[in-house]
Amino acid sequence: MKTAYTAKQNPGLKTPAARSSAKLKLAWLLIIPVLLIRGFTTLYPSLVTLYNSFFEINMFKGGQHTFVGLDNFIQVFRDDKVITSLKFTVTFTVVSMVLHIILGILMALMLNLNFKGKKFLRTITLIPWAMPMIVTGIAAKWAFNDSYGLVNDLIRRVFPGFHFDWLIHSASAQAAVIAVDLWKDVPFFAILLLAGLQFIPEELYESARMDGAGTVKSFFKITLPLLLPTLLTLCIFFTLWRIVSYDIVYAMTSGGPGDSTSLLAYRIAIEAFTNLNIGYGSAIAVCLFVLMMVFSSLNLLAIKRSEQ
Repeated sequence: MKTAYTAKQNPGLKTPAARSSAKLKLAWLLIIPVLLIRGFTTLYPSLVTLYNSFFEINMFKGGQHTFVGLDNFIQVFRDDKVITSLKFTVTFTVVSMVLHIILGILMALMLNLNFKGKKFLRTITLIPWAMPMIVTGIAAKWAFNDSYGLVNDLIRRVFPGFHFDWLIHSASAQAAVIAVDLWKDVPFFAILLLAGLQFIPEELYESARMDGAGTVKSFFKITLPLLLPTLLTLCIFFTLWRIVSYDIVYAMTSGGPGDSTSLLAYRIAIEAFTNLNIGYGSAIAVCLFVLMMVFSSLNLLAIKRSEQ
């Protein structure tokens, strides 16, 4: 009653409920522009892509739409080029992420040691990550050339007469693409893990040493369990980046030899913008979205289990 009386006598005063409502309205007012932008740049294109996947779109007749139902999706699973791209996308993602984890942890542990010049080393470690992928891909294409490439030049210093064109053989081209991806992104992955290592109290390692635990045991009993939430969270983002990779293949191999290094994102671009098969390219994009959801769900499941 006192609050109500005060509010009547002083119209400028607001009750706690009114102030809370005003703050909520202000929050929504500030968030709505962001939601509109995200909806326009993310939700709308996604819905249009899903819609187009059910049509055959003839760009030579002004974008004429012909409803074909699930025919585009059926064609996806019958297209040998798409199946090849899907296989390499899965291989590229899984192998790259496994090596990201192993090499990233090793590099993070090394950068976490106390030695002179560690700040300088941490800084230059990020140079590969800072380079645009399109530039890295073009440089890698030259580096793996048999005649004048850096890779074969270094090998020939040990084995004179060595000749091998890495990018004209399927297996070696796939390995080269994965190696370049690792060279570029593992340093950034390691720096992020290094940030996680900084939050592990040194007292835990001192207690472990007093109990007779060695370096290896301390790593598996202290470092890895405490680093696991950070590691799994990073895996979600890095996995999604691997799945939608396009520029490395575009610059380095153009999907060749044949279609052996063609990732799904690259196949979508070829179908939609080179072959002007918008409906079919949209169907492949929907399948890629489902693949991303599967990998994301597996990562989230791993995070949930690690917290139990």
